[in-house]
Amino acid sequence: MTLPSQSTGRVLTVRGAVVDVAFEGGDLPKIDEALIVEWDRPNTLLVEVQAHLDSRSVRGVALQSTAGLRRGERVRATGSPITAPVGDAILGRLLDVTGNVQDGGPALPADLPRSPIHRTPPPLRERNSATAIFETGIKVIDLLAPLPQGGKAAMFGGAGVGKTVVVMELIHAMVQSYQGISVFAGIGERSREGHELLSEMRRSGVLDRSVLVYGQMNEPPGARWRVGMTALTIAEYFRDVKRQNVLLLMDNVFRFVQAGSEVSGLLGRLPSRVGYQPTLTSEVAALHERIASVAGQSVTAIEAVYVPADDFTDPAVTAISSHLDSMIVLSRSMAAEGMYPAIDPLRSSSILLDPVVVGEAHYRIAEEVREAIARYVELQDVISLLGVEELSARDRLVVARARRVQRFLTQPFAVTEAFTAKPGRSVPLLETLRGCRDILDGACDDWPENALYMVGSIAEAREVHQSASQTARAR
Repeated sequence: MTLPSQSTGRVLTVRGAVVDVAFEGGDLPKIDEALIVEWDRPNTLLVEVQAHLDSRSVRGVALQSTAGLRRGERVRATGSPITAPVGDAILGRLLDVTGNVQDGGPALPADLPRSPIHRTPPPLRERNSATAIFETGIKVIDLLAPLPQGGKAAMFGGAGVGKTVVVMELIHAMVQSYQGISVFAGIGERSREGHELLSEMRRSGVLDRSVLVYGQMNEPPGARWRVGMTALTIAEYFRDVKRQNVLLLMDNVFRFVQAGSEVSGLLGRLPSRVGYQPTLTSEVAALHERIASVAGQSVTAIEAVYVPADDFTDPAVTAISSHLDSMIVLSRSMAAEGMYPAIDPLRSSSILLDPVVVGEAHYRIAEEVREAIARYVELQDVISLLGVEELSARDRLVVARARRVQRFLTQPFAVTEAFTAKPGRSVPLLETLRGCRDILDGACDDWPENALYMVGSIAEAREVHQSASQTARAR
């Protein structure tokens, strides 16, 4: 273990979140080492070393506000990276990037162990492959983009298409099926979203098995840049020490990249493609390569990723997607049509969607669903110009079944019940497969499309259809 350094220095310059420090003698602090500014304010100011300027001075990024910081203030090197509190005492608590309590509750115990936020990923030989399916109860995800337990999955979408709602629904679904620990990293989140999530977790009864770590949108870029590492450190503790499976939820990983870009600019680095930091790929890799299953215990990551201007070729989006096992793409056009969750069935994918992993029946149904929807999309221009009546009989049948499958893959969420007045539905995978099989085989050809919209299982849709038929006959 690294012994605490006795190096002391003085603040040379302050430029926003960037602080230059000159040391009086001895060895300079290492890169990523934490420095403590000993000023006259009640709050602690931590600075993380990012560069050695010369033989006597370093440049670092502050994790808290530097308002009021003056030149000449004394700085002490800690001899170690930034650390985060770990242990059972943090369950049910809301923390910031350095582990300070932010939920208004009592302080954490003084003797709580702490762990450095910078660690090397587990070696490849110690990792377990992610082949077990994390069943969510969300039909379109379980059918077309199954999530791997111990793997990495992400939801991609522009602003306002429902990424955070899907994350909150996954948290709600976890209460019934998941018995591990949950760690939520709010990266660049709005305070409103954080309050809603905290309230939802309390209402769902899952808070006592969860840890929330926030770097809010109004905090300095250093805090937003490192909050994901803090959450990951906590997840690794429960995996390695407590031998528990961990669900790591991150919203929003694009804000992590954005914060790194701000830090890079403040440090004076030349920008790379589209103005992003030159270290973009290495920063994303440093976060994702630590997410792994080791010795039978797993860290399963589910991330929300904002897609700027709905441009999926953006360098940040491509850098993140290269590390994923499952990609869930949200569509603005589907959201405009009221198809919620607005998950694009043609662009979403998963490495687990393989007959060896999910079984031949699941794989065949998923491929048939995609084939029908893809054919419908191809014919949409013709339908818009000439009408569906101009299609061949075979194409009309394909379009009718594709539209029914699309509607069947919608479902009401528990977290939106207050807005839709529809109770949430969690559908087992077998029920999802049975419903899609019935629709593709023509068992629902004479049903109205609305009977399949915003329902759970195919049995519920059948009840809706029969009820509507009885009402029509009564009239």
